[in-house]
Amino acid sequence: MGDDRRLRAVVALAQGMAAAHTPREAWRAAAGGACRALAGSFAALSVWERDLGRLKVLVNVGKRAPDEEEFPDGESYPVHQFPEITEFLHERWAGGIGPSAWVETVEGPTGRPDAEVYCHQRVAALRRRGRGCCVIAPVVLHGRAWGELYIARPAGAAVFRTRDAEFATVLAAVVAAGIAQSERLEEARRLAFTDPLTGLANRRAVDVRLGEAVERHKADGTVVSLVVCDLNGLKGVNDTHGHAVGDRLLERFGSVLSLCGAMLPGTLAARLGGDEFCLLVAGPSADDVVKVAGELCRRAAELELGEGVACGVASTEDPIGAVRSPRRLFRLADAAQYRAKAEGSPRPVVAGRAGPDDPVVRLADRPPATDSPTGERRRIRGRQAE
Repeated sequence: MGDDRRLRAVVALAQGMAAAHTPREAWRAAAGGACRALAGSFAALSVWERDLGRLKVLVNVGKRAPDEEEFPDGESYPVHQFPEITEFLHERWAGGIGPSAWVETVEGPTGRPDAEVYCHQRVAALRRRGRGCCVIAPVVLHGRAWGELYIARPAGAAVFRTRDAEFATVLAAVVAAGIAQSERLEEARRLAFTDPLTGLANRRAVDVRLGEAVERHKADGTVVSLVVCDLNGLKGVNDTHGHAVGDRLLERFGSVLSLCGAMLPGTLAARLGGDEFCLLVAGPSADDVVKVAGELCRRAAELELGEGVACGVASTEDPIGAVRSPRRLFRLADAAQYRAKAEGSPRPVVAGRAGPDDPVVRLADRPPATDSPTGERRRIRGRQAE
């Protein structure tokens, strides 16, 4: 491949990774771009999981063997099978030599001073999968071995040469830069959907997940439940002990909420803002959700500070009428929570369980009246839940 073609391949690889919206897309773009750049038939990107002592395959692209999945869940290899990750690279870096790629073939590796120590693992894999050669390039991120880029050609194809290994080293550097950018973007997305004080999901995350859950409910009848909580006594704690202590109460209740939410598979625990929290549950029955909400009330009442929690529940499995929008379920849960607070109830109030003329359902469905505190509260909450 001429220099111009290689330069275009580098640019295409960088652009492909920059256009990725998720880590998986970035991994696929990295492996695919490197595979095309080196005229390979197969490529993989793997990460070194130091804490588990293994090299885990993130993605396989190109002509895969029967035992290779595109995004494998369990394909990993003990690092001791590949000492270059821990020993060879470390020794070269310590000596001031940057990490570089190397070539291996079914005849054995080339350009490796310690090849006889471990080459049989790679060579056996090449033969087993009908490949004739491969080039392996370490991926280095923030000065440390992050993983490796692996590109192979089939048996009978032209064998990779030293110049290909040098080019693979350049490609691995481009991949490392793309991964760093992808990780920064993923962290930014995580922060955009996370409450900074409690570490729970935030209101934006609830809006997205509730919209998706209601669509599932309309499509296949999935039970969707919402538990809305108002932490009692926060203002008194802030006024008496200061906001730092109030923040600790919010964090402590956030931990209790998370613990209770974990009792139901797939539950999202969130802080809506201020002293308001919620659990969003898709799948489990309404009775299971009410049981967990009761446990939440019990645990909140045992907190050292505060005055417990007012808790309202609304579920599509209860007699609340059709739920065609996230807004309606949110208004029902909020109306139930408002009633629990007004009555000082130590247990959750559940929308739709007080008979055909349930006051919670009437409150939620009544047109907002801006001249009453209750109406104003529901009007604002309904607008937020749009």
